[in-house]
Amino acid sequence: MLITILEILLRGFAVGVAASITVGPVAVLCIQRTLSKTTKAGILSGLGVACADTLMAIIAYFFYAMMQAQIEKYSHILSLVGGIFVVIVGVYIFFQNPVPQIRRNRAGNTTLWKDFASMFGFTIANFVVVIPYILAFFAMFGVGTAAEGKDVASVLTGVFIILGFLGGASAWWTGLTSVISLFRRRFRPRHLLTINHVAGIIVGLLGIYTILSTFISRIDV
Repeated sequence: MLITILEILLRGFAVGVAASITVGPVAVLCIQRTLSKTTKAGILSGLGVACADTLMAIIAYFFYAMMQAQIEKYSHILSLVGGIFVVIVGVYIFFQNPVPQIRRNRAGNTTLWKDFASMFGFTIANFVVVIPYILAFFAMFGVGTAAEGKDVASVLTGVFIILGFLGGASAWWTGLTSVISLFRRRFRPRHLLTINHVAGIIVGLLGIYTILSTFISRIDV
C-alpha cells in the first residue's frame, strides 16, 4: 500500500516538475523579482505559479478521470499524440529567447502577497495553453490509468496525484529561484537562454521517450 502511494505521488511529482520546466514570461518574471528584489519575492512568485498550475491540474485530472474509459481504449493513440505535443513544446522552449522579455519587464515595488497573487493571476490567465500541456504529461506518465472506478480509493488516488503535482511544481520554482539567488552576482540575462536550451532538450527527450515506448509496447502486443 505504501509503495503504491509513493508511486502515485511520484507520478504527480514528475508531472508537476515536467509541466514547470520552461523559461517563458512567467519564469522570467520570477527570476527578475529574485534578482531585483529578494529571494523570498522570487520564491513567493514561483509558489503563485505552482498553485495556479495545481488548480488547473485539478481541472485537467477531473477531465482525465471522466474520460477514463475512452482513455483506456485509445491509450496508445493518446500517448503518441501527447508525446508529439510534448516534443513540439520542447522545440518551442529550446528556440524561445527570454532575454528581450526580461529587458521589457520591470519588477516594480510590490509586497510578497502581491508577488504571489500577481503570478497566480497571470498563470491562470493562460489556462488555454496550460491545461492541454498538463493533460499531455498526464498521458505521458500514465497518470490516468492509476485512477479506476469511483470509490474512495479512486478519490484518494486523485488527491495524492494532485499533492504530488503541487510538490513537484513547488520544488521546481523554489529550487530555480534559490539557485538564481545563490549565483545572482554571476547571473546574466543570456544564462536564461541556456536554461531554455536545457529545459527544451529535457522536455523533448521526454516526448521522444513516450513515442518510442508507445511503438515498442504496440510491437510487443
